Amino acid sequence: MPTPTPTPTPTPTPGPAEDERQSRSIAAVERAMDVLLHFGRTEQPDLGVTEIATALGLTKAAVHRILTALRSRELITVDPSTRRYALGPAAVALGRAYLARTDVRAMAAPELRRLSERTRETATLSLRRGDTRLYVDQVVSGQELRLEVSLGIPSPLNAGASSKAFLAFLPDFEVDAYLARRPLAAVTDQTITDPATLRKDLAAIRKRGYATSLGERQAGAASVAAPIFDHDARVVAVISVAGPAPRFEPGTGQTVADLLAAASRLSVRLGHQP
Repeated sequence: MPTPTPTPTPTPTPGPAEDERQSRSIAAVERAMDVLLHFGRTEQPDLGVTEIATALGLTKAAVHRILTALRSRELITVDPSTRRYALGPAAVALGRAYLARTDVRAMAAPELRRLSERTRETATLSLRRGDTRLYVDQVVSGQELRLEVSLGIPSPLNAGASSKAFLAFLPDFEVDAYLARRPLAAVTDQTITDPATLRKDLAAIRKRGYATSLGERQAGAASVAAPIFDHDARVVAVISVAGPAPRFEPGTGQTVADLLAAASRLSVRLGHQP
């Protein structure tokens, strides 16, 4: 006689009470994330319960409960004497883990495409390697007369807009050490090799936030470049727009605005706070 097949036990459907509990749990997690993110967005080094409650529209009791939970995971710390809260070591570790996994080249790719489309010129990304700078990516202009750069070829930090955008925003001691070298490399007859002249140019670059070049690295080429900063305000990359000198005038018009906006967006994604 065949053994009867057992009837599967139906999975219980959550009732209204269970749905309500899940909704409350999700809301609690969202409030905790709002509190944690608020610490990352504020310019203040620490915050009090009342400040957080006012900024986020929460009750002080709710904020206190959230802070207690975040403290238990070391995402938040508290100063016992002032009862003010700050980001804890676990939050810092999360930030460092994100930055360690960040691929600047992949992050910048959409910005390069947008810049090239808007300016109809070539957009590039450069990284620094010691006392040199090299192109690591580009989106080439679709125009018949266009500029195309060679990727991975080192250039000295005094030659061209992208190089000078690095040099201008390095710490003073690094700039001094670089300029103390004799002689500074001349890539073309337009490369700035006089230290005093270069210092003046670097000061102007720092003041306006971008560098320009007319044939300083490549004869017949013009470019404008802006630095990308990380969470410690260090220049980690440079983004630029370049084109043939007879057509492209660096440092003028909408190109600079588009370039600076792209550099700012990338810097913010790396944790920089302007």
